[in-house]
Amino acid sequence: MTATLGSGPSCPVPILDADRIQLGHGSGGKMSAALLKERFLPHLGNPVLEQLGDAAVLPVNGSDIAVSTDTFVVSPVEFPGGNIGSLAVHGTLNDLAMVGARPVCLTVGFVLEEGLDMALLDRVLASMAAAAAEAGVPVVSGDTKVVERGKADKLYINTTGIGELRPDFRPGPDRARVGDAVLVSGPIGSHGMAIMAAREGIAFEAAIESDAATLFPLVELLRETVGPAVHVLRDPTRGGLASALNEIAAASKVGVVLEDGALPVPGPVASVCDLLGLDVMYVANEGVLVAFVEAAAADAALAALRSHPLGRDAVLAGTVVREHPGMVVLRTGLGGTRIVDMLPGDQLPRIC
Repeated sequence: MTATLGSGPSCPVPILDADRIQLGHGSGGKMSAALLKERFLPHLGNPVLEQLGDAAVLPVNGSDIAVSTDTFVVSPVEFPGGNIGSLAVHGTLNDLAMVGARPVCLTVGFVLEEGLDMALLDRVLASMAAAAAEAGVPVVSGDTKVVERGKADKLYINTTGIGELRPDFRPGPDRARVGDAVLVSGPIGSHGMAIMAAREGIAFEAAIESDAATLFPLVELLRETVGPAVHVLRDPTRGGLASALNEIAAASKVGVVLEDGALPVPGPVASVCDLLGLDVMYVANEGVLVAFVEAAAADAALAALRSHPLGRDAVLAGTVVREHPGMVVLRTGLGGTRIVDMLPGDQLPRIC
């Protein structure tokens, strides 16, 4: 069962303390973008880092590789559909896939809290191993640190992925073009709502499970079917679909128009969002991708996505327009529009 996209309330603008880090700085929304622009880039900025893609693309000995690193602090560490171990693998491999790279290997770093249950650690490691094996990507290096009791919340994981790039397939966040079709590979909101339900002990008749999965098979289908007609790929994790689309619109200097009712939302997810007053457009996903594809190739790309179990519910969600560059709007069934902005703060902290 699915419900169509609504226009529920979003998080109010937080009261900011400019001298202190807040949870909203990890939201993937406006506060995260400001932290990156105002703090990190002035110190660490360089042409590779300033690409600001899901993964960095850099030349090595005459060919290009992709590198991505991510740190996972999800709470709770176990949730319906996975745990922090499988999530770390899926999340990092997906970042490589979003720049068109074939994942080659992973490195893993653990921060363990004193007193951590060894049985929990074993479950996390087993889940991580299974996810890596399913993707065919080995963990080739790692590190472990232990901190005092109370200095961490059970465990945190950092993963770095290395990928191999092909010269004829280079999607990037600044490559959207007017007329492109905006495709979404499946229903949105499941991961964030699974985390929230587990965290708050909310039970429903229909269980919500995280959609976390490795998206490289979908990317390969797109590459094989329509190749360079794929201009942009993005997995809408922190900040949800709204933040991902706004980042692309800003990087490419184009506008995006979404159609009301085009995006499928699982019924239980819609119910939880309504109950908690959350907007599903800002809820994290871990098994969904967004593809900006040339209009002439959109039908073929959609058919390719739907041919795989991960993309069977793929939809055409909108189009790229010349008007309102850098802005995303939703066209309602009544003929009006509403702005779909980036979230100022953080609806759901620690969802990845």
